[in-house]
Amino acid sequence: MNRSNGRPTDRSITSGPGSDFLQLDVARAPVGGLSDWLARQLRLAVSDGRLPVGSRLPASRVLAAELRVSRGVVTEAYRRLVEDGHAVGRGRNGTVVVAAPLAAPPPPRSATRRAAEPSVPEGLFVATPGVDVFDALRAVPARIDLSPGLPDLTAFPRTAWLRAERAVLDGLSASGLGYGDPRGTPELRRAVADWLARNRGIRAHPDEVLIVAGTAQALGLLGQVLRSDGIDEVAVEDPGSLGLRQHVRDCGLRTPPVPVDAEGVRVDALRASGAPAVLLTPAHQFPTGVVLGGGRRRQLMRWAGDGGLLIEDDYDAEHRYDRPPAPALRSMLAERVCYAGSASKLLAPALRVGWLLAPPRYRDDLVAAKRLADLGNAALPQLVLARLMDSGELERQLRLLRRRHRRRRDAMIEAVRTRLPGAVVHGAAAGLHLMVTFPAGTGFADTDLAAAALARGVKVHPLSWHWQHPDRPGLVLGYAATAPTAIAEGLATLGALVRELGR
Repeated sequence: MNRSNGRPTDRSITSGPGSDFLQLDVARAPVGGLSDWLARQLRLAVSDGRLPVGSRLPASRVLAAELRVSRGVVTEAYRRLVEDGHAVGRGRNGTVVVAAPLAAPPPPRSATRRAAEPSVPEGLFVATPGVDVFDALRAVPARIDLSPGLPDLTAFPRTAWLRAERAVLDGLSASGLGYGDPRGTPELRRAVADWLARNRGIRAHPDEVLIVAGTAQALGLLGQVLRSDGIDEVAVEDPGSLGLRQHVRDCGLRTPPVPVDAEGVRVDALRASGAPAVLLTPAHQFPTGVVLGGGRRRQLMRWAGDGGLLIEDDYDAEHRYDRPPAPALRSMLAERVCYAGSASKLLAPALRVGWLLAPPRYRDDLVAAKRLADLGNAALPQLVLARLMDSGELERQLRLLRRRHRRRRDAMIEAVRTRLPGAVVHGAAAGLHLMVTFPAGTGFADTDLAAAALARGVKVHPLSWHWQHPDRPGLVLGYAATAPTAIAEGLATLGALVRELGR
């Protein structure tokens, strides 16, 4: 059959090519846009329930034959669904729907906005948020979630995880189902040590690795041990993560702020604070995205050599796009650095698996605190994760995520440029979020902008949440979990609100 750009000839169209699958009829497609049309039809079928989550799409060869189009047309449409996070390719098991597209935005009528506003909890966006603010924000439904720190949960490698889990269970002895080492399974501690050596330049023995329930527990255990050692304050970056600051304060420790500039934390200000310890995100500072510069690293090493303690949160260092890797502080001065990492941004926060490496003087006390806290993490997820690390599956997952995140980051930068022309983007070279700041004198508070955005179905973090001494208004916008089309839609809503609030 003659074809042009993957489209049947006029004679083919009059004969009525089509498929029983979703009653697809290529005669309705625009000329030269078959893949776009097919991708739209599939998204619509997912959103209206004709293709529920878990359903399998026809083999590309089969659907192409039914529609009488080139196979490339179908594979391109499937690729777009996968890229948007609505489907996932599972090899011989085909392409499976894993998430529904976001609903279309409501019309921008004042009556619609008034009806939506009561869904925003009163007092959510305040200058000094409470410890439950993130739980409260997550509980509010939104069309578009641009919260930072949210990985692409649709990309979780379910097939690889299940395969590794079956292999673990096949080889697990009965004794492996009992109480284990509170430090974590030997298999995962060894795998983490190897992973850190390969990816972060950290040389550590498996006995130095403590498996914890994420960075949150790592900070809780550290805070408990440091207080027992006479440390009553831990300096934090400003701006810096509100969540980290809350965890440290919950341990009864003060959190004096240390300013961050274009080179990272100001070590002169750290010395002036007199704090004996500091909590840092040096590889990709939250929220600015700054990488700790070489000069600052040397200054920081001298400060630590004079007796200071560094707590390094390496929360998303693997996710980089336009710059070389930044070495972990732990690789430079192990005896003065407590290093925390997790699988939350690589796989999913629900796993609650992280790791903590501490100087020898704190190691036994941390193990004792972990033992009394929960007797150790669940063993089965540890063994599965170890197998994924050992097999190279986690590196493959990271490569996939980097490609997807780069496209979504680029989409967000472009959307900021076109929808928020006065805003400045920070921290685009790595991570899972962007910081956006507005010019001075914008005429509105960023908390008001975040509240108005949530009332219209777009979820963001106001930058002021992460300051102790607020400077300029802004937003912290996550892009990892959101398809490019939804990112553009969310930024369009934010742009309209900026114009309204700035009048």
